[in-house]
Amino acid sequence: MSADRGFVLRAGRRAAAHLRAHGLQPDDVSCVPAAAGGPKGLALIPLDRLLFDPAHGWLRAAPRLQLIGASIGAWRMAAAAMPDAVAALDRLADGYVAQTYARRPTAREVADECRKLARAVLGSLPACETRPGVALTVIAARARGVLDRNASRTAFAQAALANTLSRSRLAAYLQRVLFTAGPSRFPAAPFDRLGLTRVPLDEHNSEDALLASGSIPLVCEPVRDPAGAPRGDYWDGGLIDYHLLLPYSQLPGLVLYPHFVPFVTAGWLDKFVPWRKAARAHRWLDNVLLIAPSPQLLARLPNRKLPDRSDFYRYGLDHPARQRDWRRAISECNRFADEVMAWLERPDPTLLRTL
Repeated sequence: MSADRGFVLRAGRRAAAHLRAHGLQPDDVSCVPAAAGGPKGLALIPLDRLLFDPAHGWLRAAPRLQLIGASIGAWRMAAAAMPDAVAALDRLADGYVAQTYARRPTAREVADECRKLARAVLGSLPACETRPGVALTVIAARARGVLDRNASRTAFAQAALANTLSRSRLAAYLQRVLFTAGPSRFPAAPFDRLGLTRVPLDEHNSEDALLASGSIPLVCEPVRDPAGAPRGDYWDGGLIDYHLLLPYSQLPGLVLYPHFVPFVTAGWLDKFVPWRKAARAHRWLDNVLLIAPSPQLLARLPNRKLPDRSDFYRYGLDHPARQRDWRRAISECNRFADEVMAWLERPDPTLLRTL
């Protein structure tokens, strides 16, 4: 690998030891998480195609695979779990890039655009479907306390302040809800005060669950009372599980984590808390292999960064320019995907750094 390679590798202790002793095979992988992060997720779709293609993807032979995500990560994993994963991922990428908004869109207008993305993932299917051996979990956050039926800035400011004092205090405002399809088995039990409520995905709630997982407070409307779930307002799963810092040690195998940054932040609100932004040597990350775009790759992208939500403001009403640059970023990330696949086929443990 040259010094200008397009990816960086971070591994927990157990994952690094396994790679050094045994290399890496698809059937070593038990779980693929996918973070919230809005347009940043577009950069990972080229790699998703190579991993999850049912006919040729690297993970096609994995006998048991848990896909779990929040926000755009949930949309990516729902697409990846589908019988025709590549077509679903392409619909998601095309639909996401094609979004257009007025200069000051209302929360309803944003919700309507995001619902189109949920429908793009599903395609002609009425519900999230998974291939044999693949389980899907879509994470959403159900409002509690002062947030119940209250989407005001004041209410969310109270939740943010409580989270700054202690992540466990966020449980007074939000509850973790997992919408699942296939043989979902992770997480197996509650692991923090934010709870663990499971709801099966079906034709009555799949679209709403995907939309809820990406419904950003103060930008989008919540999803209210999705079928089969506890009543309430449902918000972006990234509020609770931004980069999915989950108890992966419950899993029997390794966790392969394509990510857009080389660290893991528990909740969206934690990125504003310096001592919580990047978990270091966390015991839950012991069996995780994280792969992210390198600074060298980022330097080649438009604006020298991944697409992100600020681009909606940066480009304003010049939608063709934003769409052009986002497509260029996706195209550049094909190199990232190809280099990662070459490493997966012949893993070099000397490139590993501590997660």
